[in-house]
Amino acid sequence: MPTFRHQSIDRTGTLTAGVLAAPDRATAIRQLQAQGMVPTALEAAEPEAPARAAAPAPARRAGGRTAARGTDLDLGALLRRAGGAGTGRPTLKRAELANIVRELATAIEAGLPLLNALKTARRQASGKAQPAILDFIIERVEAGRPLHEAMEEYGPPFDEMIVGMVRASDASGRMSEVMHQLADLLDRSVGLRRELVGAAIYPLIVAFMIGVSIVIAVTFLLPRLMAPILAQPGVEVPFPTKVLLGFADAMSNWWWLLLGGGAALFLAGRAWLRVPANRRKVDMAMLRTPVLGPLVRDVAVARFTRTLGTLVSAGLPILSALRIVRDTLGNMVLMEAIDGVQEKVTTGQSLAEPLERCGYFPPLLVQIVNIGEKSGRLEPMLLHAAGAFDRQVNTSLKLFSKLLPPVLLVFMAMIAAFVLAGILLPLLEMQKALGGG
Repeated sequence: MPTFRHQSIDRTGTLTAGVLAAPDRATAIRQLQAQGMVPTALEAAEPEAPARAAAPAPARRAGGRTAARGTDLDLGALLRRAGGAGTGRPTLKRAELANIVRELATAIEAGLPLLNALKTARRQASGKAQPAILDFIIERVEAGRPLHEAMEEYGPPFDEMIVGMVRASDASGRMSEVMHQLADLLDRSVGLRRELVGAAIYPLIVAFMIGVSIVIAVTFLLPRLMAPILAQPGVEVPFPTKVLLGFADAMSNWWWLLLGGGAALFLAGRAWLRVPANRRKVDMAMLRTPVLGPLVRDVAVARFTRTLGTLVSAGLPILSALRIVRDTLGNMVLMEAIDGVQEKVTTGQSLAEPLERCGYFPPLLVQIVNIGEKSGRLEPMLLHAAGAFDRQVNTSLKLFSKLLPPVLLVFMAMIAAFVLAGILLPLLEMQKALGGG
């Protein structure tokens, strides 16, 4: 009968390894579940392949920051490098993913084995993407693959942060707790994005409507209004009127060229931003912009604090957590700052010193990290501080949403004044010509 090597978490949270005989993988998984163990790795024992017949890793407490890993745990990365994952597969929005993670956490907390929890979530799945994704994961887990490896093989929407936390939950034996933390983190990410969109959507709608009105007035109304005035002898065309009439002529006769040029300019801008040096210049300019710069920094700091605290509390090493957090900041300047922090931490320095030295993180965060490292309570202090930085983000959002409409209105008023000048100045020129006559 075939034999299988396994690594499993028992009822006490201990990570154990061993060998059992079973006719197939599914039967082996059922045998382990009947013994009250949750398999995290399962592979067929092949005596003819000495490289894979390594002795089982010794058992260790699952509560530690590290855990033994089977030789099959890097298969997802190998498949991704081969181009087999994430190509043409359905994905999920962040809010949908948070709901699925929370359902799994609740089911596991209630005592269901992982496979049963996944099947329960599959029965409640809606739409097209959720069933397809869960079917893929269930198939891999039934074959003995760990949950984090199935997610890693699938690809988006399971990014490095999600895979890392699920891997940590497998190793720590705290799957329900860590999955709840992950769901909270995803929910907060969705909420923050909605707050940012909500703060900007009204001013942008107002600016769009005013812009459309000006374009219509200049393109269709201005030429008809100016035609009889400019036909008068001795009337000199002022500069604003020349600009507006030139714009109206271009919109009427060359609109296709303007649209094509605008699309080409947009694509060229995107290509330009893909160059890291150019992206860094834009991100640095954003950080130095009044009102917008503090908002960008506050959002990044809040995201950094909450994500780092959640990852470290889930059991990820600080260096792995920093690497994951780095990709969530969304600003090249801040990402490079985290690269420098990670390099210093690698050499044995504390986390607080390089954070303070880079100059982009507030003194409160540096102080909290310093105290947390010295007291050995870095994780809870980061999570508590995340609430304070979230409130700071809300304050910055309110300030941004209050200041943006007046700024846009002043800008649009300047454009409207230019249009008005283009209309009134010919009238004054005509009056002078008639008076002189």
